[in-house]
Order: sequence, then structure tokens, then C-alpha cells
Amino acid sequence: MKIVESCQEMSNLSLTAQKSGRRVALVPTMGALHEGHLSLLKIASRQCDFLVMSLFVNPAQFGPKEDLCKYPRPFERDCELAEAAGCDCIFAPKPSDMYPENYSTYVSVENITNTLCGASRPAHFRGVTTVVLKLFNIVSPQIAVFGQKDAQQVIVIKRMVQDLNMSLQLITAPIIRENDGLAMSSRNVYLSEDERREAPLICKSLTEAKKLYDDGERSGQAIKNRVQSILDTGRMIKTEYIEIVDTVCINPLEKIDKPALIAIACRTNESGTRLIDNIILGGDL
Repeated sequence: MKIVESCQEMSNLSLTAQKSGRRVALVPTMGALHEGHLSLLKIASRQCDFLVMSLFVNPAQFGPKEDLCKYPRPFERDCELAEAAGCDCIFAPKPSDMYPENYSTYVSVENITNTLCGASRPAHFRGVTTVVLKLFNIVSPQIAVFGQKDAQQVIVIKRMVQDLNMSLQLITAPIIRENDGLAMSSRNVYLSEDERREAPLICKSLTEAKKLYDDGERSGQAIKNRVQSILDTGRMIKTEYIEIVDTVCINPLEKIDKPALIAIACRTNESGTRLIDNIILGGDL
């Protein structure tokens, strides 16, 4: 497996691969890999001949009071895991190369970034779309794989790709969970023992929401009320939002009559860790 820091070297490698008839896939990550990330690599490896994973903690998507400085960066371990999962190339650019002095260009997707996580993190998705477009331009993949856990991010990137007439295939991979249902996340390491014990309530509430839907319930408010009632049984997590929205424009659904995303964000009381999770009813992303 090759490790590349230079943007130009990465572009040249990808171009050489494609000139030889190889299909290039990209799995963008911020590192601190877990089984969720590795599942993306496994999915991508079945679709391509040259598999690139980016390891880049993107400063542009962190707010001033968020965890950029303490975000875990176990680079050597990440490389070992990626290589074992079939990765051909790690792209690990330096922040100063991605955002050099006087950097001034950002990509904004309107409207669908103003709700859910965007409501409390106003600059977050501008940072996400900017870095993802830069990665697409550098690596020039034919395929890119993202995880459903960041469902709003998937919807936003799909919109960017469509609106900017980009010629690549996006694949959405299912959420990978711990044995007790907690969605895998690099931030789970921040949780205290008590928080970790209660965090699976989030998945439990989504499972109950799906059961209600499968039993015929179509009232968005009724399902949200049930989700909230389950989350309220915990002492260590505080609900930031519970929303039921469509999977294209992220508009609230009072009646679930089309594919729907149930998205939850919570923050824990001791460590202040922000946890997100979701489920899709009646379709997929």
C-alpha cells in the first residue's frame, strides 16, 4: 500500500491508474478508523481496481468550540487497518496543502444544509462539501463510498454531485453497529462508562420507530413522540433533535407517505459528546 501526502502525486497516481484501464474508488475519512470505515473499503474494493482512502481531519468542518484539537489521529494504526482491508493507497494531505495561505474558495449547498445538524453547526457542511470536492478533484475517482450514519452529509454530497454535473457514482453503505446497537463512531471513545451504558437507547428508539412504521403508523408526530419517550428514560443523554424528513430535500414529514429519514442527534451530559444516528423508512438514501 502506498502512502501519499502530495496532492500532485495523488493526482498523477490516479491518472496513471485510469489510463491503464483501472477503475478508481475513493473512501473519504478523517481517520480513527473502526469497522464502519472498513466496511466502506470492503464495499469499494468490489467496485474498483485501485482503492484510495483519504485520512484528513478537515479543519474547515469544525466550529470554534468543537473537538478539532482532540480529534483522535492514530495514523499508523489507521494505515495498518486500511491495508489489511484491501486499500491500495492512503492519501493523507497536510492541512497547509489543502488550505494554503490566502485560501478563499468554499462550496455551499443551499437549503438542505440549514436543518438537522446544520441548524446548530452553521459552517459545518460548507467545510464538508469544500473538502469533498477538493478530494474528488485531486483523486478523480469514478466511485466514492460514504456511510449512511452521516445521512445528511450523504444527501448534501449527492446534491452537490448532481448540481455540478460531476461524473462519478456515489455508493451509500449501511450503518455498522456495536453488539448493543450503538452506531460505530470515532467519537465513541470520548464516552464515560455511564454514557456508554445509555447510548444504545438511541438505536433502541429507532428500532421502535421502525416497528411502529411497519405496523402501519404513518403519523410523523406519533413516531417522534415514541422515540422521545425512549430517549427520556436515560439520564446521561440529552436530545438535540428528532426529525422525520424526506430523503431528497430534507423537508419535515407530518405524514410519512414517501421514503423518510428519521434522524436523531443527542449530546451526553458528562463528556459532551455529540452522537448521531438514523434509520430510513420505506426506501433508502
